[in-house]
Amino acid sequence: MGIVLSVLILALIYFLKTKKVSFGNRVLLALVLGVVIGSFFENDVQYIQPIGGAYVNLIKALVVPLVVSVIITSITALEDPARLKKIGLKTLGWFFLTTAIAAVIGTVIALAFNLGDGVQFVASEEFKAREIPTFSQIILDLIPANPVSEAASGKIIPVMVFSIIVAVAIIVEGHNKPELVKPVKDFFKSFSQIMFRVTRFVMQLTPYAVFALMAQVSAKYGISSLLPLIKVIGAVYLASIIQVVVVQGGLIAFVAKLNPVKFFKKIFPAQLVAFTTRSSYGTLPVTIKTLTERVKVSEELATFIAPLGANMGMNGCAGLYPAIVAVFVAKVFNIPMDFSSYLLLIGLTTVASIGTAGVPGTASIMATVVLSGMGLPIEGLALVLGVDTVIDMARTATNVTGAAVVSTLVAASENELDRAAFEEEDKEFELSM
Repeated sequence: MGIVLSVLILALIYFLKTKKVSFGNRVLLALVLGVVIGSFFENDVQYIQPIGGAYVNLIKALVVPLVVSVIITSITALEDPARLKKIGLKTLGWFFLTTAIAAVIGTVIALAFNLGDGVQFVASEEFKAREIPTFSQIILDLIPANPVSEAASGKIIPVMVFSIIVAVAIIVEGHNKPELVKPVKDFFKSFSQIMFRVTRFVMQLTPYAVFALMAQVSAKYGISSLLPLIKVIGAVYLASIIQVVVVQGGLIAFVAKLNPVKFFKKIFPAQLVAFTTRSSYGTLPVTIKTLTERVKVSEELATFIAPLGANMGMNGCAGLYPAIVAVFVAKVFNIPMDFSSYLLLIGLTTVASIGTAGVPGTASIMATVVLSGMGLPIEGLALVLGVDTVIDMARTATNVTGAAVVSTLVAASENELDRAAFEEEDKEFELSM
């Protein structure tokens, strides 16, 4: 009976897709139905379990090619070091700083909420917790020795460092011989677009995977084991509010010297689109339009910084969320973490943030990178995927706000911000572009 109902539910999810029911509603429905099936038909869950496992494997498969192509494409966008070197350094500096702060906030909130307490999860017998490395080992692990081997073994950070080195070399060589490096730049640009498309393909499987994963969890641990996820949602939203209002609003007030209330009012259309679409890339046209027409950032800087903000330094998806997930998973699996572990978590989260792509679902990829780097079981992601849609709304709005804030900070420091025009009242913003 459970097998028949599961097949019907999967067919229903597909039918709702053909009827243009929103992605978020389909995922939420899959979450509820997965809990119900897992609770009442425990013995039949094994037949749909491979769906969730396949989804997690596909997420893992995307990490290396997506990170490499996005890093090289983003950095090589700084074509002329003469004009953009200073702007690029400022932009990267602000992205790293705000992401590091977001990781700190995420860690503190997760600890304050005691996330993972009371959640039971049986780890795979093959999993062995990796010891937290020493500081010297951490430094050595950052340096690539064999990028191909490290990519194959899932060591993402040295692959990222190697990608940065390649991108810098492309910029330097391109300054002398632009015609020589153009094919390489075009290749990585095209390849990154292909990987975005592949990511979107994988994300289409999310409702089906959520149904299978939540059915599996419910069958093993019962509905009571899912109740602590309410705390996870609350933690992410609270961390997002603190990051946006206190950190990002504070930077606008004290660094850019602008009224933060007026600033948030001006970028609200972008925040709204980000919250509903859950895509930084999907929001990008609105982000640029709000920056140029309402905040009055120069078009040159807005079109340069905003796309970078959809690739790296995403405060929500790459900052606070991976930190919260790591603390949550460590607690669930009873893996002790001390102060040095939290410092490593914050540093790893900040470094990994450079490879985030602004499409729905890649927060899970960044969480995978951080969990792998911390030696924490990736299987723990299954516990939070079911509520990912609700969480992703807050994360994406935080990401887009962060990109707008950094654009404004850099523009203010470069006199590329029309302060007088900023103070003027705005016309009604038209979302259809």
